[in-house]
Amino acid sequence: MVLLALAGCTSTPHRAPVEDRSVGKSAGASSSITGTAVTPAPESKPLPGAENAGKPGYYTVKPGDTLIRIAMDNGQGWRDVAKWNGMDNPNLIEVGQVLRVAPPGVDPSAVTTRPLAASKVETRPLDSKTPATSPAASAATSTPTTTASSSPATKDDDDISWGWPASGQVVAGFDEVRNKGMSFSGKAGDPVFAAADGRVMYAGAGLRGYGNMIIIKHSTNYLTAYAHNQTLLVKEDQVVRKGQKIAEMGSSDADQVKLHFEVRKQGKPIDPSKLLPAR
Repeated sequence: MVLLALAGCTSTPHRAPVEDRSVGKSAGASSSITGTAVTPAPESKPLPGAENAGKPGYYTVKPGDTLIRIAMDNGQGWRDVAKWNGMDNPNLIEVGQVLRVAPPGVDPSAVTTRPLAASKVETRPLDSKTPATSPAASAATSTPTTTASSSPATKDDDDISWGWPASGQVVAGFDEVRNKGMSFSGKAGDPVFAAADGRVMYAGAGLRGYGNMIIIKHSTNYLTAYAHNQTLLVKEDQVVRKGQKIAEMGSSDADQVKLHFEVRKQGKPIDPSKLLPAR
């Protein structure tokens, strides 16, 4: 009887601890162009472009980055950056991903200049009540009203003819630390003008802190930004002339009505007062 009882105890099945060795997929790797880059979960597969990290003409995505800001900080249009990197969905970026931010086949340290020629354009207001919230949305709903000439220019960046973007007083000047441009006072609805001939690279409200913003590229090296507008009067890929009304002043994403104006050379903010003519 005792032996039988012992035999019965030893025949009871014994289950070993279960260890789940499955590898989970990346969590939260996607990010809206107008949102922030999200750190992916650890995985063995290297992130896109990792082999180009640290090379001239490439940028490694950091926490909080957006495709719009990456493009603007490198003096490029977000559509171009998406195309150069073969991005099927430009809404998806990951922290640690390395993006090409210079045109393929171009030496970033020896960029040539090619100002954009201006031609006749059609100007019509966007619906200010429903501004584009991301480049993807803007691209889906905006139809270019004109195309720009791509013929080589005979002048360089130093020959760009600059004009004032607003008639109001300058209430804040350029400061490398606190203010990347100039701020102009005014009333809601006051006109905002293109500071030089160029092509609209972005028109929307996808960059936090800038409200309804327009970015115009004037040459290979120069672009300008116009922020806090009430109404946008131009669309992406539209060619504009110096002095053309492109927006109406407002207070979007600001505590008061004003125009925040930036000039960037190769993506780096510079003092606009050094380029604008005397009033």
